[in-house]
Amino acid sequence: MPTTDKPRLNWGILSTAKIARTKVIPALQKSAQAHVYGIASRDGEKAKRIAQDLAIPHTYDSYEALLADPNIQVVYIPLPNDQHIEWTQKALQAGKHVLCEKPIGLNSEQVQTLQAFYQQLPEPRPKVMEAFMYRFHAQWQMAKALVQEQRIGELKAIQTIFSYFNADPNNIRNSLELGGGALMDIGCYGVSLARFLFGQEPQRVCGMSEYDPAFGVDRLTTGLLDFGSGQASFTCATQMTPFQRVQIYGTQGRIELEIPFNAPPEQSTRLWVQTVKGIEEHTFAPQDQYTLQAEVFTEAILKDQGIPMDLAESWANMRVMDAIVLSAQEGCFVAL
Repeated sequence: MPTTDKPRLNWGILSTAKIARTKVIPALQKSAQAHVYGIASRDGEKAKRIAQDLAIPHTYDSYEALLADPNIQVVYIPLPNDQHIEWTQKALQAGKHVLCEKPIGLNSEQVQTLQAFYQQLPEPRPKVMEAFMYRFHAQWQMAKALVQEQRIGELKAIQTIFSYFNADPNNIRNSLELGGGALMDIGCYGVSLARFLFGQEPQRVCGMSEYDPAFGVDRLTTGLLDFGSGQASFTCATQMTPFQRVQIYGTQGRIELEIPFNAPPEQSTRLWVQTVKGIEEHTFAPQDQYTLQAEVFTEAILKDQGIPMDLAESWANMRVMDAIVLSAQEGCFVAL
């Protein structure tokens, strides 16, 4: 564990979900300002096993018990999608800062309800952020800067592909009731990055989906976002060959990100910029985007600063996703 004279915040992990065990907890343990203080599970013995494996000092046999511990300042929520709103509200009510996995709700109405709940909390309110970790990686910081500097001219089009194969009937991503499906799990990245790079909201969207006959979730969704000045398209799939890539096109060049979302913390990543002068390759040293996310959030808490993705941002992203779902159902463009 890093040694530092900087102030540290105690984090509590609300469940033993795989993403917490394999990604977020190890990332937090690399941070100089985050201390993984405890982990909760409805199965107390499981919490103890995971805590022992990951060197976490405290365990709880209920989520309520973790939230009641005054030693914990920040809670990370990696629960199934349908439980995000409920436990975010409970954690905020308990006075904890919250980093909640994406998507923070099942639809924009739920996020709006969370916004109203949040505004009613007494000052100073805890901070709450949806965990879109990709934005904190240096490759995305560069991509955004290149677009803003018009290194590729005026931004005109974005193409995103993100897919994997998972036909496990017991996996939460294949459960309609738990908020599964391709759009909710990984399509949200295609929406998020398009809004991030264009720096505005789309005027209208179009969606097409193919649904698994047994699970009922979308296993293939393609979305088209019309920003007026340009367009973005994405395809996400949960029963297709694993792949991910983002292409960003301007009037005078293009940008390509090789591993845009699941950038391995132990490997370098690459971004290419192609203009009339040729192709530049930028290589980024290995970095853990989950650690970077935690450090930005922790810094905002310690300095009482604004966060990069507040609930208004979460609502805006979910609003676009709702429109894509509606479009896929009705077979037409949906205005926003």
